[in-house]
Amino acid sequence: MSQKFQASVHHRDDVSYVKLSGVIDEDNELPTLTDKIPAGTAVIDLGEIERINSCGVRDWVNWLGKLESQSTRAVLVECSPAIVAQINLVNNFTGSGVVKSFYVPYFCPECDEEKVLLVEAADMGSGPHEPPTCRCDECDLVMDFDDMADSYFAFLSNQKKIAEPDKINGVIKEFASGDNGEKSKIRSRTGTSSLHSSSVSSLPSVPSLPSISRPSGSSPQITAKPGSRPSMTPVTTTTQPGMRPVGSFQGTNPGSRPGNFTNPGTNPGVGSTGSSPSFGASVAGERPALVAPRSSAIIYVLVAVLLAAIGVLAFLLFSSK
Repeated sequence: MSQKFQASVHHRDDVSYVKLSGVIDEDNELPTLTDKIPAGTAVIDLGEIERINSCGVRDWVNWLGKLESQSTRAVLVECSPAIVAQINLVNNFTGSGVVKSFYVPYFCPECDEEKVLLVEAADMGSGPHEPPTCRCDECDLVMDFDDMADSYFAFLSNQKKIAEPDKINGVIKEFASGDNGEKSKIRSRTGTSSLHSSSVSSLPSVPSLPSISRPSGSSPQITAKPGSRPSMTPVTTTTQPGMRPVGSFQGTNPGSRPGNFTNPGTNPGVGSTGSSPSFGASVAGERPALVAPRSSAIIYVLVAVLLAAIGVLAFLLFSSK
């Protein structure tokens, strides 16, 4: 037997007890069990079947057909949720056999635990079928049914009666004694969570963008000495929420004259009054003396010349008379 699929067969009179576990897929070994099961009744325990795929369903249906052709009646016991899903999905999954018992899945949102409860098909009665009440072993709260009731219990509407139930129950009690008569099984979701976390951690990480921080306490200031390159020194600024920073920023801005700006909001191309050194003055750490504009002296001269011309003209006019 493969590691994915295990099977064992026991006999008591004309009843065979077949225990299947693992995964029923394309690597199953169901055909090898046909010769080990004689005519009569085959009690097939499916409680340990974790998964069955399409290839496994095909081989399962063909295998049941061979058992029925040699006059073997199949009784399915402890059907796992994976088997119940296929019973509801595939029309001839049980062939001419009957489902005696099956597991009902539950989930506790408080403890994050899964649990399956073994239910006898005969105890479900007539429809509509509702899941029995199941309590959590950890917190003792009523657990949530982990499926849709209408679809999960749909196969019960075509349920058949079991022949010789006492004999079958005796065989189950004898060969299934390893389960200690437990009616429920605990299944933790830890494996699912770890699988999810490992798949997430295996994903490539997205590189983060570089962080851009604004200077909070100081801004660069350019100072220079004769014969040396200018260096950057911090100048303290004051900021308030909702206001532009106020302070002294020295240097050049695009489209502005080189100089000293007291407010970064100053219009480009306009230097602040009294803070920018005049062209031609050496940068020696001192401000140049303020010089009166040359255009003002020219205006005064022109006004004086104009007044003198008016005076000469008036003198000539009065002297001619």
